[in-house]
Amino acid sequence: MLKETHSGVTPEVLGGRYLLGGVIGRGGMSSVYTARDQNLGRDVALKLFAPQSADADELKRQEAEIRLLATLNHPSLVTLFDAGVDTRVPDQPRPFLTMELVDGQDLRSRLRHSRVPLEELSVIGAGIADALAYVHGLGIIHRDIKPANILLIQVRPGEPVRPKLTDFGIARIVDGTRLTATGTMVGTAAYLSPEQAMGSPLSPASDIYSLGLVLLECIKGTVEYPGGAVESAVARLHRAPEVPADLPTQWQHLLASMTALDPLERPSAADLEVALRHALVSPDSAPGDLAEEHTRVLPALPSRPPSVLPVGLSGTQSTARTTAKTPARSATSGRNSRAAGTKRRSRGFRIGTALAGAALLGGAAAVTVAANSAVTPDVVPYPGVSGTLGDHLEELQRSVEP
Repeated sequence: MLKETHSGVTPEVLGGRYLLGGVIGRGGMSSVYTARDQNLGRDVALKLFAPQSADADELKRQEAEIRLLATLNHPSLVTLFDAGVDTRVPDQPRPFLTMELVDGQDLRSRLRHSRVPLEELSVIGAGIADALAYVHGLGIIHRDIKPANILLIQVRPGEPVRPKLTDFGIARIVDGTRLTATGTMVGTAAYLSPEQAMGSPLSPASDIYSLGLVLLECIKGTVEYPGGAVESAVARLHRAPEVPADLPTQWQHLLASMTALDPLERPSAADLEVALRHALVSPDSAPGDLAEEHTRVLPALPSRPPSVLPVGLSGTQSTARTTAKTPARSATSGRNSRAAGTKRRSRGFRIGTALAGAALLGGAAAVTVAANSAVTPDVVPYPGVSGTLGDHLEELQRSVEP
């Protein structure tokens, strides 16, 4: 249990369900504790504000604003579960918020170790810009954007950290009332917008300016406007932030526009989110050009398989057909040549058969070569075959043609 020395009260359970634990953080207006939600059996973070005025109307306005903040739901916002007022001390009511308990470090702790690379900063900035676009669309200004209010969550090993914006304790509804006393300058001096420093009316552009200073600090490793509250607040009215000249051009232009003195010259949160996600990547992390892959052309197959027999053989068969159809000049010459022709055909048959076999093997080899190459091999001509063998070879050729 925690003893509240400034009020002399030792709180135990708030709102009839939240059992207070240790202190997570403490500020001028509030303190954050770990707490146990006894109704749901889960650990939460409980933000307990400083004692407020007992004026009934003021309490109603504060409670309405807090309950509106408790309805916010966005991946880059710390989820608000509940809101209430601790009234155990009648003269000192204390509003409180219960939020998700996030396991991670804040950006301020991250900056104590090293600067933030542009690749990582793009992810962080885009997530916060997306959250601001969401709350700005609901008419809410955060008014205290600073590294300590940006939590970094490592969801899975090896993945980029995910930012979550927290601490809407001094947020206000546009044109509405605020939780702090009227006329009080709220926010952290080093990250105030010029209009906050001058006490002028605020707009969503005020959050954009503060986020610009946060991004600049992540790059440079130093606070842009250090010093006391007054010194820091006045410095931004006399000089613009110094953007490093060695930054990529897109980063230079963006940071300069985010921290412009005129709020109308600053980008909206939605435009900022788009720029950070799609344009602002350091040259070292930009993906290289993909190697051009040429399309390979396979050799074209012939439209029809080549003939089994060589072209020369086909031509001799035509000659054989012409010769066969030519009538004999005389019966005598026919009878004289028949006996000699029988011997020639017998020997020619054996020779022709060998030639035909060689032709068939040669044709098969031609098919194999043609199937593996687009170039047709040279055809070796064979001697013509006449007579009955020539007719048979012609029929064989016709039978194997497609």
